[in-house]
Amino acid sequence: MTRTGIPQQLSKLPMRALLDTASGLRDQGWGHQISYSRKVFIPLTELCRDVCHYCTYAKTPRRIAQPYLNPDQVLKIARAGQLQGCKEALFTLGDKPELRYSAARDALAELGYASTVEYLAAMAKRVLDETGLLPHLNPGVLDPDDYRLLRPVAPSMGIMLESSAQRLCERGGPHFGSPDKLPQVRLNAIANAGKARIPLTTGILIGIGETREERLESLLAIEAQHQLYGHIQEIIIQNFVPKADTQMRDAPEPAFEELLWTIASARLIFGPEMSIQVPPNLNAGRLEQLLAAGINDWGGVSPVTPDHVNPESPWPELERLTAETAAAGFQLVERLTVYPKFIDERETWLDKTLFRPVLKHADACGMARNDHWSAGDQRQTGPAAKDGAAGAAHSRIRDLTAKARQGERLSEAEINVLFSARDADFEHVCEAANELRQEVVGDTVTYAVNRNINYTNMCTYRCRFCAFSRGKAHQDLRGEPYLLDMDEIARRTVEAWERGATEVCLQGGIHPSFTGNTYLEICRTVKAAVPNMHVHAFSALEITHGAATLNIGISEFLAMLKVAGLGTLPGTAAEILDDQVRARLCADKINTQQWVDVMRAAHELELRTTSTIMFGHVETPLSWAKHLLILRDLQADTGGFTEFVPLPFVHMEAPMFLKGEARPGPTYREMLLMHAVARLTLHPHFENIQTSWVKLGEAGTLACLNAGANDLGGTLMNESISRAAGASYGQELPPEEMDKLIGLAGRQSRVRNTLYGNANPDQVKRAYGAAPLQPLVNRPARELKAAS
Repeated sequence: MTRTGIPQQLSKLPMRALLDTASGLRDQGWGHQISYSRKVFIPLTELCRDVCHYCTYAKTPRRIAQPYLNPDQVLKIARAGQLQGCKEALFTLGDKPELRYSAARDALAELGYASTVEYLAAMAKRVLDETGLLPHLNPGVLDPDDYRLLRPVAPSMGIMLESSAQRLCERGGPHFGSPDKLPQVRLNAIANAGKARIPLTTGILIGIGETREERLESLLAIEAQHQLYGHIQEIIIQNFVPKADTQMRDAPEPAFEELLWTIASARLIFGPEMSIQVPPNLNAGRLEQLLAAGINDWGGVSPVTPDHVNPESPWPELERLTAETAAAGFQLVERLTVYPKFIDERETWLDKTLFRPVLKHADACGMARNDHWSAGDQRQTGPAAKDGAAGAAHSRIRDLTAKARQGERLSEAEINVLFSARDADFEHVCEAANELRQEVVGDTVTYAVNRNINYTNMCTYRCRFCAFSRGKAHQDLRGEPYLLDMDEIARRTVEAWERGATEVCLQGGIHPSFTGNTYLEICRTVKAAVPNMHVHAFSALEITHGAATLNIGISEFLAMLKVAGLGTLPGTAAEILDDQVRARLCADKINTQQWVDVMRAAHELELRTTSTIMFGHVETPLSWAKHLLILRDLQADTGGFTEFVPLPFVHMEAPMFLKGEARPGPTYREMLLMHAVARLTLHPHFENIQTSWVKLGEAGTLACLNAGANDLGGTLMNESISRAAGASYGQELPPEEMDKLIGLAGRQSRVRNTLYGNANPDQVKRAYGAAPLQPLVNRPARELKAAS
């Protein structure tokens, strides 16, 4: 379809073909999910200098009690929305009323502001700061200075083009006497928003006297601006509804077929990725037909306030909207006022002051975060049910889980679809993963009796997620910088053996004095202290660092470590195996290929490793998909991974979260999906999916055991890294507690060794009823200045 021939080409398409094509494009871009924003409506002022002939919102000073809501009234409305779970504060107001009414000028002066836009900026900031609601601003026509003023307090704004037909502004037309409705004025404002990098909502109003050709010209004018700046986040197709007490009260509504035709035409013009919205309250009883025309969004729906622009058309109750959307074969999902693409590209599209409030409300897909659960926080137990909603999963989800269970390799896009699962789809993915777990490993849940030994929390790297080496120096979390001497490592190893451990896991920061010889000495120290203790030690970063300091290759250094006693390697330092994400997380750390090279080299030397992912911070599900496929493909080549370990981001003390640059960890749904989708995606190459009790607690761990996981890791004895980040689930879960937890899941337990064989029976006996740990001795860094 050529741009210049669009009107003619669309006019030739039969209606059925037009609708089918449009809905197909919508499915390509948005699948079977239909979004909405849970908002509260704040009518800052009903004064306006324009006199649109169909509008009941704008009023004269004599018809209103006060020209502007005062700050307390604004905040009262916002707090009511906050209590009802709203995340958007929609500010609506007339265009520059102070240019027409002295009452507006006087009211602004009394409030202490020079203009409506200046007052709007102050109230948006107050709502943002005091309630956390995200302002969406509809102040009409703005110039570049206005956008600069408002950008730091609102992640999105809106201005309807309505129509590019100049004749509608002539005498007798609906926009006569409204200087801000001149098409070029509004198009300039839309362009100014693009130049200011504002995620913008715009659209057209149909049925006010325009022709089909003029509608298409309006849509094409918007599309031209989007081609220039890429800033249009959604297109609203709004149908005119005549209102009493307006000049157009007797004008006919547009035929419903005209609305459907316009929606479908907009979808063909803007393609699959653009969000196209129709207000549901203006079209009660015919939502299914709107969905069939290609929309993907219902716009803002308020459980608190009326639609002040269309007061005669109440919002549908969310339960009813959910049911009607489901009846049409779609799933209703909540979004934020700013769309996912713009959140993901926030360095370009959002003022930095907005990162924290936006990310606080966002999930990994950029949609609305729908729970208050956080990894590591024992005050939060997650929802009672998974995400539950009755009904069957979508056929696309069922097909993908079936394909995965057959051992076929899913694509990145297919894995991404599984990670987007919600409600019945979500339940199906978890159930499919659990059934596959039962088929592969049965109903036995395994764990190891082990001890973590973190030999130093000093590190030369600057990982922005790490609170272990860079968090607040709280005595009950990270404590002071320290470095264990070899005697203390030996003492902890002996104590661990006496308490039934078969493994010590050794990791730490990259201390400035460490060389490859340090790591060799650590291995020899452990084996000298307890010859039968399994040494599970050193991330890919430590291996790379050790080899570089000795000026030898990775394989040569690994071989030396193996001789010194190294048994297996933890697959940490993987974080997210997507270099674009790693650049934001840990720019000075090893990259994806370097991590893979260390794992491959270890496997080739018959040193097996675990594999991990650290998720819930700045990445998206597409990064998760890339990560899982890298692990799957490497495992298919080498078979060297013993397990996959999802590690949810514990945010509380993480530097990047404290700076407002990361989400507060994964949602509960995302946490469970990571385990479930991993079970499906990594099949048949991985048998074991581990869940982290130290990050998830009892409730989260039990949920994961019903979503594909079969292993609980280790008893740990000591745990520093999650605690430094703010986790509060403790440092040790002894065998008695492990067995009790597994019993709650209705499963049987087995104490394993590092390689998933049965643990030494004598050690298992020692582990039950083990004596309390002796106090730790961490040598303060101030005693080590010479060594550093």
